Amino acid sequence: MGSIKIREYKTSKDKITEASKNSNALKLYIETYGCQMNVSDSEVVNSIMIENGFALTDTIDNADVIFINTCAVRDNAEQRIRNRLQALNALKKKRKGLIIGMLGCMAERLKEQLVQEEQILDIVAGPDAYRTLPKLVKQAETGQKAVNVLLSREETYAEISPVRKDANNVTAFVSITRGCDNMCAFCVVPFTRGRERSRNPESILREVREVISEGYKEVTLLGQNVDKYNWNNGDVNFAKLLRMTAEIDSTVRVRFSTSYPQDFTDEVIKTMAEYDNICKYIHLPVQSGSNVMLEKMKRGYTREWYLDRIKAIRKYIPDCAISTDMISGFCGETEDDHRDTLRLMEEVGYDFAYMFMYSERPNTYAARNFEDDIDEETKKRRLNEVIALQQKLSLKSNTKDIGKVFEVLVEGNSKKSNDRLFGRNSQNKVIVFDKKDANIGDYVKVKVNSCTSATLLGEILK
Repeated sequence: MGSIKIREYKTSKDKITEASKNSNALKLYIETYGCQMNVSDSEVVNSIMIENGFALTDTIDNADVIFINTCAVRDNAEQRIRNRLQALNALKKKRKGLIIGMLGCMAERLKEQLVQEEQILDIVAGPDAYRTLPKLVKQAETGQKAVNVLLSREETYAEISPVRKDANNVTAFVSITRGCDNMCAFCVVPFTRGRERSRNPESILREVREVISEGYKEVTLLGQNVDKYNWNNGDVNFAKLLRMTAEIDSTVRVRFSTSYPQDFTDEVIKTMAEYDNICKYIHLPVQSGSNVMLEKMKRGYTREWYLDRIKAIRKYIPDCAISTDMISGFCGETEDDHRDTLRLMEEVGYDFAYMFMYSERPNTYAARNFEDDIDEETKKRRLNEVIALQQKLSLKSNTKDIGKVFEVLVEGNSKKSNDRLFGRNSQNKVIVFDKKDANIGDYVKVKVNSCTSATLLGEILK
């Protein structure tokens, strides 16, 4: 498989503790917005900055440097970040020398334009420029604006051990690919994260072993399209990587996200069925149930192809939970197209879904070639119909689980009561139950007694 230089390993806790002992170290505070990939990227940034003499802080008022790691998938995500920058402006006026930087997809999309639009920003860095952040901070300290938004065909941060600040040590995210080559009409990701490339499998497995040694009980393999993972011209594909990850420790759960219908293979499904510790949950975004819309979205598959993938999942993993993404109101969507989406949802019977109105993103294929011609009222009405149907489907799915017993990984305290805990089963369903003697990070057997459309409610069995 080739080789990669592996440095002496220290736990995240060790690195954070050692960095905090340096009284002269600049203190870094990171806020992360968007997807799990951004969470993973922020952990890489933590590692890079600590290696270069910075210390991490959980308190924004103590920070010498503030990084905002951003998302650009939808316009409302960008507006939320701009609003946050306005709030930080008051802090910067009070704190002479405070450095504020924007990282991630929004930084990559807008590039140098950002430092003109948002005068508060000292640093703008894209997803492939994180190794240069210490130099960019030094440049910003001189009063210059520091920008690096160069995309790379090779950068995977493979040898960097991310520094995780999750005190619960339950779930860790491990990046296996970066970028995307699919070029869906509505999507800005190929422009903000660059071309698709796979990470050295040895470095992935090394990182999995590291997080297990830190006490994590679940590992999620991340990529914009994990199914396209390919190392050394097919020597290791995603199914093989999934198998190798599962075999490291049978007591540690393995999840992955996100799959792409066109590339999702029977080999991956069979691998999932073969290993008990590979969770029985697949997120398979469809976006629309209409072939007309799927073609216009440049998704590369048909409704029939997608349903064949669902059929294969049901065949090999009957108890597998399936979720999806849906976009309402894409360019030219008719009422028939919308009804096709509702019919597909009912045919699949999704356990849950992430549902959005179409939001035009600049420079995408859709923005360049199609008119965003569905009015806001129609978009909202169609989205509400999709949400209402999914709530019914989710309730139906959860009702079937009443009386069943699941192994649950405890993740934290319930939001409503410290006397109750919550965790997820293999199917990624959230279950809430009385604490009893259980602790965060434990595996417990829970019997489901009731449910809502969003949550299972149960009790721990002895």
